[in-house]
Amino acid sequence: MMEYRKLGASDLLVSSVCLGTMTFGQQNTEADGHVQLDAAFAHGVNFIDTAEMYPVPARAETCGATEAIVGSWLKGRPRDKLVVATKVAGPSRGMGWIRGGPLALDRENIRAAVEGSLRRLGTDYVDLYQIHWPARNQPMFGQWRFDADAEHPATPIPEQLIALAELVKEGKIRYVGLSNEHPWGLMMFLQAADELGLPRVVSVQNAYSLLNRGFEQTLAEVCFRESISLLPYSVLGFGHLTGKYLDNPGASGRLSLFPAFGQRYDKPGVPPAVAAYANLARRHGMTLVELAVAFAAGRPFVGSVILGATALPQLEENLRACEKRLDDHILAEIDALHLQFTNPAP
Repeated sequence: MMEYRKLGASDLLVSSVCLGTMTFGQQNTEADGHVQLDAAFAHGVNFIDTAEMYPVPARAETCGATEAIVGSWLKGRPRDKLVVATKVAGPSRGMGWIRGGPLALDRENIRAAVEGSLRRLGTDYVDLYQIHWPARNQPMFGQWRFDADAEHPATPIPEQLIALAELVKEGKIRYVGLSNEHPWGLMMFLQAADELGLPRVVSVQNAYSLLNRGFEQTLAEVCFRESISLLPYSVLGFGHLTGKYLDNPGASGRLSLFPAFGQRYDKPGVPPAVAAYANLARRHGMTLVELAVAFAAGRPFVGSVILGATALPQLEENLRACEKRLDDHILAEIDALHLQFTNPAP
């Protein structure tokens, strides 16, 4: 049975599974996307996550297609029973077709992004509006250390939050969230909110899995003390935690279709860690997918696990896995392996 949780300090009650949609419009057609949305909704999922830059890989030709697919499904659905989240893209990272400017999180750009998302989604408001990645220099998407030489101009955090607060006041967004964020950035958003009387962040959407538990060392305390929920993505490590790449590195999947996505996982510690977790799952009569998804879903700091799939059977397997509970003995074994293979895919 689907579990529902309060998202951070908001009044949003979200399913423990959030349907990720970044394949819609690239690997999945509109019809495929609607089938997945129907199946998730029938299973009790009330939380949908998308972004203005989706689908991935990001291309000018497909930018915004995912939101449009979600929007066409939303027509005729009970909007008040659904929690819809989307994201504003940060500075372009080579995606000059997304509003173009290097200071892509200023007031003008945030407002333009929201208006575009609302139009494609066919809705008057977004429940959770997230900054997809920070404007400032910081390591992300597989980078594993801070590079002070990479500093560049960026819209100050208070200005970003002021722009978002205006949209909250206008009723176009209900709550603010962050994504791919680090402790310094989250604390600066919280400080600006408290000093200026602006909306507080209610969630952080970061990568989190058996292969990447960095959140526990860096952001977990902040989120606990400030009532902020983690929305973990990549809980299956871009397919690594299905085990399919162990015996067949060229197995069909996102990494074989889009090798550039491998930066986070193309590291020497990943294969032995995956093999160890796969062995643990087998010893306890589980699939590696069940172990990985159940682990993420059961963490006390998680608001909702973002699960995406390219095929309906994959989605159904993920939904079932999310409802599984791991006992203390298995969790202790997972921690022992984590100490042996600590965050091989940061």
